[in-house]
Amino acid sequence: MTHFINGLLRFRRGSWELLASILIALGVIMLMQPFVLSLFTYSFIVTLVGTVMFIIVSHFPE
Repeated sequence: MTHFINGLLRFRRGSWELLASILIALGVIMLMQPFVLSLFTYSFIVTLVGTVMFIIVSHFPE
């Protein structure tokens, strides 16, 4: 856990890519659930933020 937080604070690629991937997966899960309309409403934004974040983070150093 400490390694993950240090990676975030030092702008290392691995930790930020993991966070972006979690956002993308969360957005897809929000999109597919049929129960809460507000989750469905924000699912595209969450997926988009995760995707753009992944593109930006791929330029960070290892």
